Amino acid sequence: MKSSISAVLAAALVLGALTACSTSDEAGGDGTVTVKVAIDPGLEQGAVDPFNERVAQFEKANESIDIVTQEYNWTATTFTAQLAGGTLPDVFTVPFTDGRGLIERKQIADISGLVDDLAYAEAFNPKIAKAGVDADGKMWAVPIAAYGQALHYNRSLFTQAGLDPDDPPSTWDEVRSAAKRIAERTGQTGYAQMTAGNTGGWILTTLDYAYGGRTERVDGDTATATLDTPEMTEVLESVRDMRWDDNSMGANFLYDWGTINQDFAAGRIGMYVSGGGNYGQLVTQNAIKPADYGVTVLPLTDDPDAGVLGGGTLAVVSATSDDPVKAAAVRWIDFYYMAKLTEQDAAVLDAKTLADSDAPVGSPQLPVFDKATYDKTLEWTADYVNVPLEQMTPYTDNMFDQELLTEPTRSTQEVYALLDPVVQTVLTDRNADIGALLAKAQADAQALLDRN
Repeated sequence: MKSSISAVLAAALVLGALTACSTSDEAGGDGTVTVKVAIDPGLEQGAVDPFNERVAQFEKANESIDIVTQEYNWTATTFTAQLAGGTLPDVFTVPFTDGRGLIERKQIADISGLVDDLAYAEAFNPKIAKAGVDADGKMWAVPIAAYGQALHYNRSLFTQAGLDPDDPPSTWDEVRSAAKRIAERTGQTGYAQMTAGNTGGWILTTLDYAYGGRTERVDGDTATATLDTPEMTEVLESVRDMRWDDNSMGANFLYDWGTINQDFAAGRIGMYVSGGGNYGQLVTQNAIKPADYGVTVLPLTDDPDAGVLGGGTLAVVSATSDDPVKAAAVRWIDFYYMAKLTEQDAAVLDAKTLADSDAPVGSPQLPVFDKATYDKTLEWTADYVNVPLEQMTPYTDNMFDQELLTEPTRSTQEVYALLDPVVQTVLTDRNADIGALLAKAQADAQALLDRN
């Protein structure tokens, strides 16, 4: 889900949820270009000070660029109005779901020529890069962080249930079988699923994608809801079978992202689906025991359209920026976001900073660059890695092979909210009419899409 996942990705940045932006001020009389960079409202001074230090480092290396801070934070409820009103800075961040639309409507600047000049321009992970390119393959928006959904599992519960924690489920039938065995042999929840705060719709959409379905079809400006489909029906029937026939889904059917993390970290859940980079949150916020943690790629069916729901963050430049500001903005994006992914000194400094504060180093994130670049970064930072990488290989060995599919792009959170009660009902009413639930959800979703 965009709101929670954006927070996770931002937390992975050494400076936290700080977003780089710039303004289209004309170059000063001395040739200086003013670039505004955004900082989240209400940050503690402990977060502001290291950000200011990075600004000072940038200005020292780029004497003709003047950095000025501006409060900015992307939210779905305010972004459209800010874009229409021209109140956004020249450089801002958006989720993957917004990238293609902004490019097609030319609401952001074409910085592809400047990006092409970057040393790592050819090294982007193509499955990630597509979120920021136009129909001709030119990169207008730079991916700075990404995630793909994954299956997280408790290695200790696997062992107690007589399952091999080094050989996690690779199909949904295996997930069902493992969940039942965990529930029977340990008394804990074998498999849990989020259902509240729009996360029910997020995970239901994730499973729909994994079965080959889609929740919307977009043709130009027209969006059609496609919730009532054989794929979504099969997903809900599988959930119903696990809940009512296997009794493997526990007793809490109102999980959201925070509460499911809490129970998983406490050893009360055998498996659940969430973003692949969730380990950092589980450590810093939920104190999970590292020995308990395992993660593998999301199982996909044999359907040729099956894929992994994913997303991330793009750094973009406003369409109103002049050429000097566009050039300065790309320099800032390169310095602030990309250096720690592409330059050894910056990568080591970032890893050391995180390790010194006892934050996880080496947690698997879906890389914005290709495998060669990713492997090189791991080599640079090996001395600071403090996570059990060997327990994450079912994910890291296979994450480059899966097809990444972006979240639905129209009324995303509103449609997720419509799906929350659908999955809740299936989990709490043995006789729930799945067909009727999906028919109503589709009609309600189409009404939303028609209004927006």
